[in-house]
Amino acid sequence: MTETAARPLRVALVDDQPLVRTGFAMVIDSQDDMEVVLQATDGAEAVRELSARGVDVVLMDVRMPRMDGIEATSTLLERLPAERAPKIIVLTTFDLDEYVVAAIRAGASGFLLKDAQPEDLLGAIRTVHRGDAVIAPSATRRLLERVVSTPEPAEQDTSVLADLTEREREVLTLMGRGRSNREIGAQLFVAEATVKTHVGRVLAKIGARDRVQAVIIAFETGLVTPGEQ
Repeated sequence: MTETAARPLRVALVDDQPLVRTGFAMVIDSQDDMEVVLQATDGAEAVRELSARGVDVVLMDVRMPRMDGIEATSTLLERLPAERAPKIIVLTTFDLDEYVVAAIRAGASGFLLKDAQPEDLLGAIRTVHRGDAVIAPSATRRLLERVVSTPEPAEQDTSVLADLTEREREVLTLMGRGRSNREIGAQLFVAEATVKTHVGRVLAKIGARDRVQAVIIAFETGLVTPGEQ
């Protein structure tokens, strides 16, 4: 029996808007494999409650009173040991995009737009719980292109890429363009399992915690530039 069958995923909602929390809670609680077990109205409350109570995944708003989602994410993940730390998905809108990369660098496993479709929200929760990161090839990739400022070529530090093989560079480039493992496999004519192996090696070599950080590095080093398909 799988863990999700034995115990539903425990989800926390952190947002200062009651209607937003209510809407997300209705979607999440409609699923057999997950449930909302905690709601908080700002980052400070979230840190206090989540430090004492374990959850699997947190949906974290960015702009909130007292403590915003960036500081709450950083504080939580610094305070809790790795085995107790939840996966955090940052919720944002296009007008908050200047905060997104900072939140991911603080330890978030990905981000979603607040107007995401219910199936995308549910899929994101399951994805980060499995240990992957949420970065879609559609709106999320465009958002990354806007928030990651690409330095001039002379200023780009590409040393982090030095240990990558040619194939691993290809994989990282395609990750940066928002391709899924299946799409990368199809483009490179290799099995999806092989792609997963390459992705793991890429993450280890460039010191990225997850796929989202890897994509940021791909942009910042100039391996991928805004607008590339």
